Parts: sequence; structure tokens; C-alpha cells
Amino acid sequence: MKDVAFFYDPISPYAHLAFERLPEALMGHSVAVRYKPVLFAALLKANGQLGPAEIPAKRDWTYRQVAWLAHHHGVALDLPAAHPFNPLPLLRLGLSCAMDGAPGETNRYVTEQLFHHVWRGGLDAADPARLAALQARLQDHMAQREKPWHAPDSDVVKQRLRANTDEALALGLFGVPAMVVDERVFWGFDALPMLRAYLDGDAWFQGGAWEAAAGTPEGVKRR
Repeated sequence: MKDVAFFYDPISPYAHLAFERLPEALMGHSVAVRYKPVLFAALLKANGQLGPAEIPAKRDWTYRQVAWLAHHHGVALDLPAAHPFNPLPLLRLGLSCAMDGAPGETNRYVTEQLFHHVWRGGLDAADPARLAALQARLQDHMAQREKPWHAPDSDVVKQRLRANTDEALALGLFGVPAMVVDERVFWGFDALPMLRAYLDGDAWFQGGAWEAAAGTPEGVKRR
């Protein structure tokens, strides 16, 4: 069985698309998926990058493209009332549901609830009333499953998010969604076919091209 780590932040529409289509990409394979929330902004800062929504022309294109991709792939996606927004309450809420045996992971149900909160209905993802309602639903879900619950603003949960983000940076991640399997990083919604090919045993991955890409010399570096 392969282990697939799915690093995400619900602020990303591409992560939402990848989450929805991941089961299709993995169909027929014996895999265990671990959903790991991270703070996307921290990855950007560590790598000296701006987010797509911080570059005006790219922001417009991003929203157009994700709307088309959702249409093309049959995924429900409504832009939230405002974007970007502060995702920390959602990230911490998700990790407050994590089990002590897997403290940095959200199960698929919880992960889905986080994404749907943002990308279904065109509402305000940061609205306090909506966040409170989501927390109540998740608490009810966890109570029915008799799993531990930690307050989203607790030090325990904050440390879980920091640990996940530090893990992502140690793996060289620079964005979300990122799928990691066998220490190989597959970044972005459009990497799902590549991930599928790897799991299928595509010979390309044994031909040296993956490794050779990292050895390409820089001809010039901007300062």
C-alpha cells in the first residue's frame, strides 16, 4: 500500500479541485491518503513568493481559470464573497478534529467540510456566524465518533499547524495542493494525471528524467 500525503490550505481553489478529483486519480490503487492542513501564506513567505491573488492580473486569471476548470471537470465551485481571506480559523478548526494518533491530519469528511465552507455557495468564508456553525457540526460529528476534541485556539492545535507547515517546508513544498508519495512531490491540481501515472508504474519515472530536472544549471539569476 502506498502512502499519499495531501498537503492543503482551504484558501486555495486548486486544492479544492484536487481534493474533489483525488479519488478518481487514485482509483484502482491501494493507497492511504493523509490530509495535512498547512498555512499556504507561510510557504509563500519562506520561499519569497507572492500568492496568485496578490498579483492583480494573475488574480483575475486565477478566478477565471478555476471557474472554467470546475466547469470542465464537473466540480461544484463558487467563488467566496471575498478572497483571499484569513484561513487560520479554518485550518485550526480542522486540526481540532484530528485524532491523537494522527494529530496533524484531518479525515476526508472534515477536509471536505472545510473546502465546502469556502467553495460552495459563494458566501463569506470568514464570517464568524458561519464559522461557529461549522464548528458545531464538526463537534457533533466528533462526538458521535467518540474522538478527542481540542479547542481550535488551543496551544495543542496551534502547534499541530506549525508542525505541519514546518514539515511541508522541510519537504521543499512551495505551494498547495501538494501530494507527496515515496518522497516525490506532485504539485498542483494539474499534477493529478502525473501522480496517477507514477502509481501506475509509468517507466518514465525510472528513466532519470525526474532526477535530471533538479540538475539543470541556472543561466541567469534575478536579484
